[in-house]
Amino acid sequence: MAGTIPPRSYLIIDADDTLWENNIYFEDAFAQFFEFLDHSHLPAAQVRAIFDEMEIANIRVNGYGAANFARNLTQCYHHLVEREVKERDIVHVLSLGQRILDAPIELLPGVADTLAHLSERHELTLFTKGDLEEQRLKVERSGIGHFFAHTGIVREKNPLAYQQLVEDRRMDPTKAWMIGNSPKSDINPALECGLGAVFIPHERTWSLEHQELRRDADRLIILDTFADLRSIF
Repeated sequence: MAGTIPPRSYLIIDADDTLWENNIYFEDAFAQFFEFLDHSHLPAAQVRAIFDEMEIANIRVNGYGAANFARNLTQCYHHLVEREVKERDIVHVLSLGQRILDAPIELLPGVADTLAHLSERHELTLFTKGDLEEQRLKVERSGIGHFFAHTGIVREKNPLAYQQLVEDRRMDPTKAWMIGNSPKSDINPALECGLGAVFIPHERTWSLEHQELRRDADRLIILDTFADLRSIF
C-alpha cells in the first residue's frame, strides 16, 4: 500500500515489544531458571517446551503477567527438579519472575517522537493484554500515556476484543489500524475484524505469539521500525 493515510484515522497501538521492551526480561528470567534447575540431561529447548505447555494451560485460567509467569516457573521446577525441594529454592524461583515487575521501561527507538507526530494527526488508542494493574503501571511508568486518547487493557486480544473496542470507541473500521509486533494478538485478529494492520516485527517476540500472517488482507503494511510509521501516517 503506497502513499499516506488521511488525517484523523484511528490508530490502535500495542504496548509490550511494540512501544517498549518486554519479552527480553521474561527470556532472561527463564535462562536463570534453567541454570538454577541444572537438569542432568534435558537441554534448554526441551525444558522450555515443557514450560510452554504449562504456560498455555495456565494462561487459560490465570491469564498473563509476571506473577503468573513466576507461578508457572515454580510448577515447572517441581515437575523437573532432580533434587530435594527446599523452601528457599521455591522462594528463589518465584523471585526470578517477580523481578520482572521491577524491570525498567525501555522505550524502543523512535517511539516518543513518533507518538508525538502521530497524536497530532490521528486518534491514538493504546491496546494491550495482560494483568490489569501490571499493565496500567507500565503505561504510567513509560511516560507516554498522555499521547493516547484511550487505553484498553484486556485479558486476551482476539477478534471479539477488537470488535468490542471498535464499538465502544465508535470507530469507523475502514479508518482504523492496529499497530503491533504480534501476528497472533495484534495483526491477524484485527484483519479478521476488517481493520487495517501494521506489522512491526521484534526479533525477541514471545514464541507463543508467533503465527503466520494473513496474506490475503488488502490492508496489511509491514514496516521495519516504529519510526517508519511517520512516513505512512
